[in-house]
Amino acid sequence: MNATVGAGTLGALLADRHSCRAFRPDPVPTAVLDDIVAQATRAPSWCNTQPWQVAILSGAPLEAFRAELLAAERSRPDEAEFEAGPPRYVGASLQRRREAGWALYSAVGARRGDRAATSTQALENFRFFGAPHVAVLSADAHLGAYGLVDCGSFVSLLLLAAQARGVATIAQAAIVSRPDIVRRHVPLGSDRTLVCGISLGFAVRGHPANAFRTDRAPLEDVRVHIGAPTPTVEDHP
Repeated sequence: MNATVGAGTLGALLADRHSCRAFRPDPVPTAVLDDIVAQATRAPSWCNTQPWQVAILSGAPLEAFRAELLAAERSRPDEAEFEAGPPRYVGASLQRRREAGWALYSAVGARRGDRAATSTQALENFRFFGAPHVAVLSADAHLGAYGLVDCGSFVSLLLLAAQARGVATIAQAAIVSRPDIVRRHVPLGSDRTLVCGISLGFAVRGHPANAFRTDRAPLEDVRVHIGAPTPTVEDHP
């Protein structure tokens, strides 16, 4: 009984969660933000190394960060320098990225070929979509890929914990494409690798950028069974 209720609750959170791209300016209480992060720290990690650290910017520090990122992107839009990120997208990853991008542009009325409109929407990444809080996530650089994988688990739990508290989120790689600016506003040592930013706040309901949803690949595309069939759910103890 408890397992069934828990599974149903998790399923509802997963179904409702989406990347918010239009936030209200209203701040989230600090105690709620701390509770969300505390729940995310229950994420599993390699040898319990817990490589994640989060710096949450709000108020004046966030506004200064937002302003510098926007100014840099407007003047030098092609100078991204990811500390950790894909060198390029290929195959299914490229196709899915394009489909998600055009779904967003279509939702906000930006037509294919309208570079002004698509650029305006792209700049919203560096405005944090108006969010009142931005969490900058970093990993222990000494742990390499394992630290980044563990931070992925942390991000997933943080997004779900926020969803459970009615707080909207979007995980953003774009903001760490400017590592020099990030490091000027967030105290990070050379032993920390920037992973991503996470904007948090309350969603603007009815905003077209919050109305569309991305799809998911069918199970057959991501799973393969090797070995004998397992019992049905009804037969499982």
